[in-house]
Amino acid sequence: MAAKFGTSGLRGLVADLTDGTAAAHARAFGRHLKQAGIASVGSPVFLGRDMRASSPEIAAQCASALLAEGLEPVDCGVLPTPALALHAMGKNAAALMITGSHIPDDRNGVKFYRPDGEIDKQHEAAISSHAPEFQAGPLAGPSHLRDESSIAASAFVSRYRGFSADGLFAGLRIGLYEHSSSASDALAAILQEAGAEVVRLGKSQVFIPVDTEAVSAETRTLAAKWVRSNCLDGLVSADGDGDRPLVVDETGQVLRGDALGLIVARYLGADAIVTPVTSNSGIESRCQAEVHRTRVGSPFVIAGMADALRQGRQRVIGFEANGGVLTGNLIEAGSSRLEALPTRDSVLPILCAFAAARMADQSLSEHVAGLGLPVAASDRIENFPTATSQALVADLSNDDAARNRFFEPVGRPAGIDLTDGLRVTLDQGGIVHLRPSGNAPEMRIYSEAATGELARDLIARTAARVREFSSAYPG
Repeated sequence: MAAKFGTSGLRGLVADLTDGTAAAHARAFGRHLKQAGIASVGSPVFLGRDMRASSPEIAAQCASALLAEGLEPVDCGVLPTPALALHAMGKNAAALMITGSHIPDDRNGVKFYRPDGEIDKQHEAAISSHAPEFQAGPLAGPSHLRDESSIAASAFVSRYRGFSADGLFAGLRIGLYEHSSSASDALAAILQEAGAEVVRLGKSQVFIPVDTEAVSAETRTLAAKWVRSNCLDGLVSADGDGDRPLVVDETGQVLRGDALGLIVARYLGADAIVTPVTSNSGIESRCQAEVHRTRVGSPFVIAGMADALRQGRQRVIGFEANGGVLTGNLIEAGSSRLEALPTRDSVLPILCAFAAARMADQSLSEHVAGLGLPVAASDRIENFPTATSQALVADLSNDDAARNRFFEPVGRPAGIDLTDGLRVTLDQGGIVHLRPSGNAPEMRIYSEAATGELARDLIARTAARVREFSSAYPG
């Protein structure tokens, strides 16, 4: 898979990034910043990375590319993406995060940040147009960079100091699945400062891709076992770059990311919610906020949040089905003042989930059940050619006969939504959504039904049809 912009940043196989492609895009980003008057010669650009084996090399090449463009790369080391964004925004500077997020270790990526937050699709287009000018092969990394890694990490922990009322987290025993997430140390520090007892589990020196939107059966089993064996009130984790949360309740069940986003919005009293069409269809009826639906990807959510702010909304919350939460303006919680952070963050939903349950004198499972959301599920078909998934979804979207034939063993389509991929409402109840991944060669499948068993069955039957029909398309 050639490196290209996906739902959040540049993504590709490691070999497609270390050949000079990542560096070319970094230099193109620097050129765009200068041409747009966002930066000037000598301006700092903060660099962070996740724990993938390839991330140090890609970071070094990007640093050299920024130097070649007359900018100053500043090393922030391994840290969560939201921590890097927060640090750079506080310095009114741009940033690059070297990460492939949740995708496998043989792939990686680069996320780009302006001084006011994550770039949008227009900036992506500008970067892509400049990148071919700088494709000159791998670059040697600079010998020394200014290091602000400890400052950036400390500032992120400080952001949440005082978030919860005194004693609210006291007595909570929370597991932390560390694996290879760049957010593990920050999460441990933040939860401990809030008063929880943190049990650190499963740290790995080898990168483990944890997808919080399509949690693997292996991860679910491991988390449930830890919850039981350690008598936990819940377990938390995050993906590789720490912008997507994983929360497991006291029964060992993984909480869906869109339920976490709704909890955040309700707990913080949001007056506007921006979330993709893949998030649970019951959100609109379970909150007081005005809900705006978008395509999948943080750039689309951020654009929707900007629209809400222009309309005068005062507490704008964005979230995706993967659980990452974005804030559009300053929000006070406890004694903390949360400055706007228009990029996904895993910490805020984790804190809100436990705080909201505690405030209601409920367990996590009781609190989520009380939301009354339709039962939803999601999964993916891995190593599924992107061209095949796109062609299949296009045909099913545009051809009624083909769509009816495809869904015949699943249910009769009664309505469709083409906002992002193909979302089908079935006449006997239930929803099935097919969407080619923007980050990896995968077909994403989402469902909603009356029960969890029915939701999972919809996904299984739909996945079988995808595999059956895919033989008619080129790989």
